[in-house]
Amino acid sequence: MNIEIFSDVVCPWCYLGRARFSTAAEAFGGDTVVTWRPFQLDPEATGGGLTTERMADRFGGPARVAEMHERMRGLLTAENLPYEPEKAISANTRDAHRVIALAGEAGVQDAVVDRLFRAYHAEGRDLNDHGTLADLAAEAGLDGVAERLAAGDGETEVAEQVERARAMGVSGVPFYVFEGTWAVSGAQPAEVFESALREVAAQA
Repeated sequence: MNIEIFSDVVCPWCYLGRARFSTAAEAFGGDTVVTWRPFQLDPEATGGGLTTERMADRFGGPARVAEMHERMRGLLTAENLPYEPEKAISANTRDAHRVIALAGEAGVQDAVVDRLFRAYHAEGRDLNDHGTLADLAAEAGLDGVAERLAAGDGETEVAEQVERARAMGVSGVPFYVFEGTWAVSGAQPAEVFESALREVAAQA
């Protein structure tokens, strides 16, 4: 079964959704092929500075942001995922999506996505920096990233997929498309994803 997951690396709900979907896919036990698709929560982001500080300006101050972080920390801890949002560096994720697209060509996409999620949400790594992206990709099995980013590789594919998401009406992530037809939105509990996998398998 083919599943496309539209997500953004800086989205904590996407980070959570990946873990929950992986649990569901394992319980489902069928043959699933996941392709990660790009979506940018803030395509105009310039990068740099702490994400928490920017969130405080947007969501009503540091106390409100701290509450949001603690709620998400609880959800992610339940999935055994590290989460240190206070370290997160604001990033424009266009180049990270290019790396993910290149990883898809090499067959290591899910590993690279996982590495980028953890780097941003738990380690305070700067995803604006090509050297950092190259190091993280190499850790996940994808070499030669810095050179390919400098050459513009992945730009066309990411632009096309971002436009495709817009045309499909995707307005928030994570967003899951099963067999190009059925869709599930949000970081649903694993049981919901497993039910969707079984239902799609029965209908397909």
